[in-house]
Amino acid sequence: MSSINPQNQKEDSSSYGPVGQHTLGGYRPEPAIPESDPTTEYRMNHCMLRIRDPEATLHFYTKLMGMRTIFAYNTGPITVYYLGYPQTAAHRADPAAFARETAPAMARTLGLLELCHYHGTEKHSEDIITTGTKAPHMGFGHLGFTVPDVKAATDRLREAGVNVIKEVGIEANEYTPVTDWDAQNLALSVQEIHDSFKNIVRQVAFVEDPVS
Repeated sequence: MSSINPQNQKEDSSSYGPVGQHTLGGYRPEPAIPESDPTTEYRMNHCMLRIRDPEATLHFYTKLMGMRTIFAYNTGPITVYYLGYPQTAAHRADPAAFARETAPAMARTLGLLELCHYHGTEKHSEDIITTGTKAPHMGFGHLGFTVPDVKAATDRLREAGVNVIKEVGIEANEYTPVTDWDAQNLALSVQEIHDSFKNIVRQVAFVEDPVS
């Protein structure tokens, strides 16, 4: 067992890449992918979240965020919900057709959200499922959604009772991905956020879904 002493911890900023600029292709050389490579057909398909209250969570993602359920499946110990965005006017007009026609192509459909309700979690306190964004149980960051008007979307969600964590236009440090807990307990990420990234932070808003 060991403790971290901030005074003895040295940071090698050169290993993190240049500060304040997007580096296309990343910081390490990556080889070309030959057509014979087994990964040429690999795709990022979905993210999974554990949920405690399916009714509240599905209301958020379907009614408020415009996704639609492709299928739900009670496996016995858990119920799984797969959600996606209809991509055509026909599918938006007929969610049943969207589900029916998308389900057979699930393995090739990108940008899906899987919600897993572990039966019985609803009987426990709200902190039975960690979000992965609150210290010290951190790991998951966020789900990113693109909307035409961030302020309008934020106002609409707030009026529906959604907790708005950060408004668009705000760049204060406490609303960046670096938390006070990181700096105080682990002496991590103690550098000042670069101005170019603050400009990005100003353009986004953060809201909390019912999972949290």
